[in-house]
Amino acid sequence: MSFLSRLLYRSFCTSLPHPTTNIRPLSNDISLSSLLNSSPQTSFLSHILYRSFCSSLPHPTTTINIRSLCNDIYKERNLGRLVEKFKKYSEYERFRTKVGIYKSTILRLAFAKKFILIEEILEDQKKYSNISREEFNGRLISLYGKSGMFDHASKVFDEMPDHKCDRTVRSFNALLGACVNSKKFDKITGFFHELPEKLSIKPNVVSYNIMIKAFCEMGTLDSAISMLDEMEKNGLDPDVITFNTLLDTFYGRNRFVDGEKIWARMENKNVVPNIRSYNARLVGLATEKKMSEAVELVAELGAKRLKADVFTYNAMIGGYCMDGSIEEAKRWYRELASKDDCAADKSTFTMLVPFVCENGDFDYAFELCKTIIHSRCLVDAKLLQDVVDGLVKQSKIEEAKTLVQLGYSNNYTRYNLKMPSDK
Repeated sequence: MSFLSRLLYRSFCTSLPHPTTNIRPLSNDISLSSLLNSSPQTSFLSHILYRSFCSSLPHPTTTINIRSLCNDIYKERNLGRLVEKFKKYSEYERFRTKVGIYKSTILRLAFAKKFILIEEILEDQKKYSNISREEFNGRLISLYGKSGMFDHASKVFDEMPDHKCDRTVRSFNALLGACVNSKKFDKITGFFHELPEKLSIKPNVVSYNIMIKAFCEMGTLDSAISMLDEMEKNGLDPDVITFNTLLDTFYGRNRFVDGEKIWARMENKNVVPNIRSYNARLVGLATEKKMSEAVELVAELGAKRLKADVFTYNAMIGGYCMDGSIEEAKRWYRELASKDDCAADKSTFTMLVPFVCENGDFDYAFELCKTIIHSRCLVDAKLLQDVVDGLVKQSKIEEAKTLVQLGYSNNYTRYNLKMPSDK
């Protein structure tokens, strides 16, 4: 598989969001939790600091705007204070209903690799009456799974009967999802075949979709198709998520013919494709260098009342880059840049900048790099450095210096670019 086709595949893969996706790292300031476990010499000061901090937090009996508590959590940058605030605010029952703040907080901690703090927050939740509700347990299982802490997720599932909480297909699916997110593929097949009989539950479409996703990520695509056959045999109709998972995988892994078979199967089942379905097929057409057919497919979107997004344009740009058509690649980029509702992203520039540089068009690459920096798009610094080096080789010294200065002065990116003579 070529570099560009691999890049397109990664761009459109349906893998579940990784905990480290687009999250800014937190500071490593000393937390209150660590202070409380400090040496005897500091225990008195620790006690005073902790009491002072907790007294500043609203008491759960106080009428308060839950949104303001969530905003406070979002804005908190210190890991210790983040955990202490979350535990304190969790005393509000309405706060415990806010799924978004739980997910955001746990993923932030996962990115910082503070797994002990994740455990501190989630284990603290078990003292509330919500733990008798399956939805709440499913949330804890899912959050542990997204953090890569599968043993903790499995423990929550196993403890549900102790909390007088029934385990149905809902928590079963949460456990399967935790397997996928934690990459515990060696466990998921056993769970899928053993737990339904043990718990007297029947897997549903979501269950099968998770299994298909697992097999796709494992690369055992024949097993993924077998799972599709099994769900239909058991009287379950696959949905657009089922087919999108398969389309992304087959088209993205250079199995275009098999991808077309999945597309035909989707149409035969009268499942309406969405923009993600079309984007997956566009990746397949681009990888096969069938750009005329790709153009026709994009033209169909309007009739289907679908709107092209950045992934659509990236498929076209990447396809023309692989096809060696620089003017067409530029044309599709211009169309993307003219849109108000979507913008070029890291994948766009990672495909386009090297391609125009290979064709010697460093003036255009220079303009693209200025857009990258001004739009605060985080690309690899080497991408920009290669443009600086190319500009110098073409005796475009002022442009190279401008790019170096932009990379240094932008407060968001701080690209450490250098002139060739300074490297």
